Amino acid sequence: MFSGLGLGSLSAAASEQIPDQYPQSVLYAKPVEVIPYVWSAIGATAPPGYENSGHNNNLSFIVTGDGVIVVNGGASYQLAKALHEEIKQITDEPVKLVVNENGQGHAMLGNAYWAEQQVPILAHVEAAEEFEDRGPQILSRMQTYNKEKSAGTVLQGPTETFEDEKVIEMGRFTVEVKNLGPAHSPGDIVVWLPDVSLVISGDMAFHERMLPIFDDTDTAGWLESWETFEALQATYVIPGHGHPTNMDQVRRYTKDYLVYLRGLVGKLIEEGGTLEQAYYVDQTPYAHLDTYEQLAKRNAGRVFEQMEFE
Repeated sequence: MFSGLGLGSLSAAASEQIPDQYPQSVLYAKPVEVIPYVWSAIGATAPPGYENSGHNNNLSFIVTGDGVIVVNGGASYQLAKALHEEIKQITDEPVKLVVNENGQGHAMLGNAYWAEQQVPILAHVEAAEEFEDRGPQILSRMQTYNKEKSAGTVLQGPTETFEDEKVIEMGRFTVEVKNLGPAHSPGDIVVWLPDVSLVISGDMAFHERMLPIFDDTDTAGWLESWETFEALQATYVIPGHGHPTNMDQVRRYTKDYLVYLRGLVGKLIEEGGTLEQAYYVDQTPYAHLDTYEQLAKRNAGRVFEQMEFE
């Protein structure tokens, strides 16, 4: 197993207040090598916007020795192109596969660039269906905030799908692309590198920013899927958003947060409380997280609406 780099150098404070860390590129930050051969361009923890060019998730890549595997197509054609330019500075190996972590815009809107390079694009079947269904709205929203930076972006879904697991042997790595069950959004996957005990978790795991709960987020299912995720016993976690970290941190701010919020809302429901009251349950133990102001009340409301019918 690789000795790996200490994560301390990568664990700077979350960066919601910093609009752009890499002004010469549309990428929010220059890629960093998390452990040997595994890189990630860490996105902003703020919501996507013009200043961060929509790069508010992590765009990772694995240099296998026999080609590069990219995790996430990026939120636009321009972001995908910028990431590819960085990859070319790091290695002469061609990009041989792109993996979309789910069906959201920041995972798939850059797919058109990769398809133009004739790179296969892999996603879970539910993520592909989600993007096909909601793609026009996702693209329109990105064009609205990204303005001229959206140039070249057109809808392009994955070219290959899978249901439970896809195992890829490439160069020095075995790469296991896994759907662990219902979680943050339809078709969530993780990319597990068992030889080096590193997982690229996608939106299965959060820690520097508050996790968002959408209408189609299954919080009860997420807690069940979490047990399978934790059973990987990963040493290194590259989350969907925020700096590389470890399992203890993402457990604290993902599983523990979900358990905490569901506990508060469940008690409120038992006492005959209302949706309006749910917005004001006490989430202050998590108030230090980025996007807390935007998401806390919304999360509580959606959990209330879900738990009413559980």
